[in-house]
Amino acid sequence: MAKSKGPITIKKYANRRLYNTDSSSYVTLDFLSELVRENVEFVVLDAKSGEDITRQVLTQIIFEAENSGSNLLSVNFLRDLISFYGKSVQGFFPSYLEMSMKHFTDSQEQWKKTFSGNTSSQPLEVFSNAMKANMEMFTKAAQAMTNMTPPNFAAAKEDEKAPSNPMQSFANAQLEMMQAQMKAMQDQLDKLAGK
Repeated sequence: MAKSKGPITIKKYANRRLYNTDSSSYVTLDFLSELVRENVEFVVLDAKSGEDITRQVLTQIIFEAENSGSNLLSVNFLRDLISFYGKSVQGFFPSYLEMSMKHFTDSQEQWKKTFSGNTSSQPLEVFSNAMKANMEMFTKAAQAMTNMTPPNFAAAKEDEKAPSNPMQSFANAQLEMMQAQMKAMQDQLDKLAGK
């Protein structure tokens, strides 16, 4: 697809049809999904009001993909996501998810290079660096949101009392989840290495 100078403008009409003003043609949600995969910027405007409805259309694309059997989001993740609406973390959570996705994408590229043999890094080293970077990113995000020192994860583990700070509870839950993921990945790598 040809790159335009700025974001492509898509107009959504009352009959739910999507019109690409760049190519002067009607398009589908699949077309917009392809634009996303190709990193082509676009904005979706309500044809009548001119309101930016990009977020709603992107959510609709996810809904359609999940509904078609291409399940990417687990039930637990969806429940957790819904539970964050209206809570104090709602202001911070979108930025954290965005940073996590960016970091995941960068890590995925590094893993591809590692396993294709285009780098001298070892898989365990790449994984370890990715997890350290993820924890640093989370700690910085938590600090920025709460203007406090990073939670002492070790102390929180030893002290069985539930933390009174919701950010610390969130951080502890994230840490436990990452540790479980690291163990599962280490077990998988050990299997692959024949240990």
